[in-house]
Amino acid sequence: MSFLLSPDPLSARRLFLGQSGLVLSGAAVALLAGRPALAARSGEHDAADAQILNTALGAELEAVAAYQLGAESKLLQKPVLALATEFQSHHKAHADLLARTIEKLGGHPVAAKAKYSFPVDQLKSQEDVLRFAARLEQGAVSAYLGAVPLFGQRELAKAAASILGDEAMHWAVLRQAVGDVPVPSAFVS
Repeated sequence: MSFLLSPDPLSARRLFLGQSGLVLSGAAVALLAGRPALAARSGEHDAADAQILNTALGAELEAVAAYQLGAESKLLQKPVLALATEFQSHHKAHADLLARTIEKLGGHPVAAKAKYSFPVDQLKSQEDVLRFAARLEQGAVSAYLGAVPLFGQRELAKAAASILGDEAMHWAVLRQAVGDVPVPSAFVS
């Protein structure tokens, strides 16, 4: 469903939050962007924002674990392993920033799960690992993309779009690595 076609922004936000695990609230993004004054004006619901950020944090922690799985699989050649490690460091940075923001909002950041349900039995080659990582990055792009148009202040949308941009770059590079067209269309959905 397209959020651009939704007649009511509040309904669109609720729908998005119900369908996606990865979204940043206005107050949280303001804090991420280093704009605490904006966050104070828009941060009436710190507990709800912290809960939304915790969902995003959970997704980032899952990405860190997925890249660790790929690194430990012994399926990645040296240059690809270096790339996976670099992408994992980006997700760690996202997770660290999200956790600090949750704490600033008075929340308690979620911890990484002890075990994730990854399709380990389907990862038999480097290409399998890269396609798995690409699917995770594509999901992150879609989730952050759904959040960006819901912000009333451009500064908040810009902060969320910054993380979206990083996820989109990961996705494009991974597509390129498996021989797919890195940017398959003029628009991301």
